[in-house]
Amino acid sequence: MAVIARPDSTTSPRARRPAALGTRHRDRRRSERAVVNAVLSLIALCFLAPLVWLFLASVNGTAGLRITSPDPLTLDNFRAVLTTDITFLPMFNGLVLCGGATVLCVAASVLAAYPLSRYESRFKRPFLLTILFATGLPITAVMVPVYGMFVQVNLIDTMYGTILFLGTSSLPFAIWLTKNFMDGVPLVLEEAAWTDGASGMQTLRRVVLPLMWPGVTVVTIFTFILMWGNFFVPFFLLLSPDQQPASVSIFTFFGSRGTVQYGQLAAFSVLYSTPVIVLYVVMSRLIGGSSALGGALKG
Repeated sequence: MAVIARPDSTTSPRARRPAALGTRHRDRRRSERAVVNAVLSLIALCFLAPLVWLFLASVNGTAGLRITSPDPLTLDNFRAVLTTDITFLPMFNGLVLCGGATVLCVAASVLAAYPLSRYESRFKRPFLLTILFATGLPITAVMVPVYGMFVQVNLIDTMYGTILFLGTSSLPFAIWLTKNFMDGVPLVLEEAAWTDGASGMQTLRRVVLPLMWPGVTVVTIFTFILMWGNFFVPFFLLLSPDQQPASVSIFTFFGSRGTVQYGQLAAFSVLYSTPVIVLYVVMSRLIGGSSALGGALKG
């Protein structure tokens, strides 16, 4: 009797078809990943190129607009800008303006976000929509009427008046962020504090703020960064050169005839970014609210 051999299933067309589809699928995913990595690398290069120019030009004695190796390699640009009139006094003025406005803005945003997060009102939604609209309002659109108002109330060319306006202009964004962070704190913890006889301010200070400390840190960093890079507000409201911050004094590196001292400008820019980096490092080390919240909710 003749025995008819069955075809091997591993060599049949139906068995080879899934393997071929899997191979094509892996090849397609590999190609897509390569394209995505190439696009992301190009975007990263676009962001890194100005930073590379900044650091190379700061130590270049003949710096220009092109990214070139320092020729000669020198620290004369930093020596030229490390003076009282160019760097130290404007940086001090900027720290006073932005630091004071940040403290004022964060404190006001916490007090404003607490009732928005914890209490219900028919005016809550319209107020939140107004805040959301105010976050997108460009500051340059209101500078002319603000300047006229400051002249009438004798706040022009005053540090405290500029601090008040800087803190007020950043308040909608800070309230919106603070309210979202405060919503993450469970209300049951406040109810327990109320049962023990704590008042509303005591609950906010001793229960809510320690648990939302990471959110307060984020609001502080973002608010300070927005104020630190603000040019128009101190440029319009501060007329005396000895009161202008570093964000305005950087304009002095551009000559009246179109000439720019690129090396000194790059050195000043490196120094100008130092307070923001220091603030970010210090505040990020102080974040510990998430672990406190996790311990508070146990049991």
